[in-house]
Amino acid sequence: MSTEPAAAEGHPGPADTDAPRAGQGAEATVPEETGPEEGTGTPDPDETDEGSGAATDQDGATAEGKDEGASEAAAEIAAQRELQERIAQRKAAKEGPIAAGGKLSGTAADLLAAVRAVESGERPAAVFSEPAPAPRKVVAEPVRRAPAAAPAGPAEPAVAAVDAVRAVLTEGGAPVSLAAPAAATLGEGADSALRDDPWQLLRIPGVRPEQADGFARALLGAECGPDDERRGRAVTVWLLEQAAVAGHTALDAPLLAQALGKRAVPDPDEAVQSAIAEGDALVFQDALEEPPGGPARAPESARKTAAEDGAEDGSEDGPEDGEEAERPVRVLVGLERYALAEESLADGLARLVNSLSKEDSSQALADWEPAAAAASGSTAELIRASAGHGLVLHTGAEAARAEPAALIQAAARLGLRVCAAAHTVDGRRRLAEHFGPGAPEGTAVTVSGLLSGAEGPGRDRDGALAVDLLVVLDAPQLDVETAAMLAESLPDGARLVLSGDPSVLWSAGPGRVFADLLAARVCPQIASRTPDPGPVGELVSGIGVGELNQVEAPGKEVVIVPVRDAAEAIHRAVQLVADSVPRAIGVPSEQTQVITPGHGGAAGTRALNAALKERLNPGPGRFGGFDPDDRVAYAPTSGRTVPGRVVRADAQGLHLDCAGTPVVVPQDAVERTVRHGWALTAHQAVGLRWPAAVVVLPGDATQALSRPWVYTAFGRGERHLSVVHGADAALPHAVAEVPAKPRTTRLQTLLRAQVPTAQ
Repeated sequence: MSTEPAAAEGHPGPADTDAPRAGQGAEATVPEETGPEEGTGTPDPDETDEGSGAATDQDGATAEGKDEGASEAAAEIAAQRELQERIAQRKAAKEGPIAAGGKLSGTAADLLAAVRAVESGERPAAVFSEPAPAPRKVVAEPVRRAPAAAPAGPAEPAVAAVDAVRAVLTEGGAPVSLAAPAAATLGEGADSALRDDPWQLLRIPGVRPEQADGFARALLGAECGPDDERRGRAVTVWLLEQAAVAGHTALDAPLLAQALGKRAVPDPDEAVQSAIAEGDALVFQDALEEPPGGPARAPESARKTAAEDGAEDGSEDGPEDGEEAERPVRVLVGLERYALAEESLADGLARLVNSLSKEDSSQALADWEPAAAAASGSTAELIRASAGHGLVLHTGAEAARAEPAALIQAAARLGLRVCAAAHTVDGRRRLAEHFGPGAPEGTAVTVSGLLSGAEGPGRDRDGALAVDLLVVLDAPQLDVETAAMLAESLPDGARLVLSGDPSVLWSAGPGRVFADLLAARVCPQIASRTPDPGPVGELVSGIGVGELNQVEAPGKEVVIVPVRDAAEAIHRAVQLVADSVPRAIGVPSEQTQVITPGHGGAAGTRALNAALKERLNPGPGRFGGFDPDDRVAYAPTSGRTVPGRVVRADAQGLHLDCAGTPVVVPQDAVERTVRHGWALTAHQAVGLRWPAAVVVLPGDATQALSRPWVYTAFGRGERHLSVVHGADAALPHAVAEVPAKPRTTRLQTLLRAQVPTAQ
């Protein structure tokens, strides 16, 4: 690596920038103040890294035609609604919960009592309880229907309904700007719902408990209090939603109760039980896994509680003679939306694993063997594994994409219907480059385009995708809902290969699907032995195993630029993009991407984009802050970023060119969905690559650094990487000591109950 001296000049960016949000990064176990976490979240144009967390990263496919952005989003909404209907049918057909946990105490016992009350008909609720892992079984094919036509978009609330809500908000002192979203979220009778339960305001995105408390006090007067059951229930749901923003699909019941206590809920256990009884949340009992060599030890808090209970009633720990010790369980609470998606995903994957018979596998192995013999190394292993199994996992970095591409070509030559889906349009382009001219038309698609029907082979009369082999690249970017839709969409006998780099940042939405599947070990796993080439590949490979190595870069492929403060960091970043990289490396400014930890802060995306615009495309910003030829990041839906360029603006909206596809963003959506794009966060950049990348590490953003973040950011440059380094020792510390933040999920437990562990 080479090192450039720091420049003494000032920076051209604005002096007044937003400060970074306190405590960036949600703790895996505390949903109380969830901020942006690695790869999670919902959009918020104001703060944080990525649209995951409080501001979501967005990655994905471009829209087709003028209204494509809206139609694609609407198609995705229709697909999600269809999925929810399917899994609701499955839920209704399932047997009742299985009793377990007879020796639980404290919060777990209270929740179990709520479960049994529901079973006896005393209280209505939606409750799940997981059985112990069962022998392998064949999963029935879910009922499928032809996908519904995509609606024009979410129905706008009636003017009268919005006016009625506005009157209630005014009476309670809440911003009238919440009227339209409140009417849309709460539906018919929203004004009455808010009067009856003012804490329903928490269901509106962006509203916090203290704001809902003030609204409730204004409406209820003396009746308002922290012990109100409605408040406890609403705060419970809000905390679960914040946990989903941080990537969790469920929360441990004791942690949820602890967070409720911090929110001034007097009786957290009763609040959780109320949310369960009203159907706002689900409760689960998942058996803890037994490690090799003996039964699993319960968590320290559970052992302490058990010891205290034993001391109170005079009993002794341990089972009596001849009595088998009950397997310990953990009690989880989650929102129905993500619980059902995770269950649907497990069912769909188990169906794929079990629907390929031994006879079919044996015949396929014989048919595919010539293709495997013609390949070598991990490519041959991938072809053989895919021939004999319905689900296969493939891990590797950028160069390893050639292996699933070879698999697709081999399967196509055998006459199979094939399709390969990437997370972004750029990923689709890079994948298609491996196919060559002989690949069937439409083989390479984006995940969003495949699910919406805008790309790919289409669906059969039963609503299933017309494919025999589906390869999904960038698999770590799959959240539980997207993955569930993919699994539900595949016909019996189809093969699914999930391929990706497990070291990159996780999905923007809840779940950690790829990591959970790797840990569950229910299917073959093929690790690529194809390394990324060059100094950048060598550096990134070392980061993946926790080592920040110095690499030889004779052609200045890797350059470290030390800086003292944020102002110098901005100046050096602009200098690199506008002058140094084009002159020394030969990569023009429009092909160089700046990456930084967050949107706010003295050297966040906002400050960097302002400085880069001033240098590269100065203008008055007469189109909502944008000018023709501005680089932008367009977010058609949550969790996806589409790089583009401003073409013009007119009465229709802002016209963009996104990778050759024209997109028109309506005027009222520009502020919400379009940012300047010379600088992105790593979460926004995941799944994308550029010829050159400039990574800015300011000293005020060191808390946001982790090994997956550094790995992702440093790996976005194909030919060149410049690091504007002001993080000092925080960088090697993050690489060596800061792994991905954990996420609480249930996919492993659900899968192991239906599919035996692969040997």
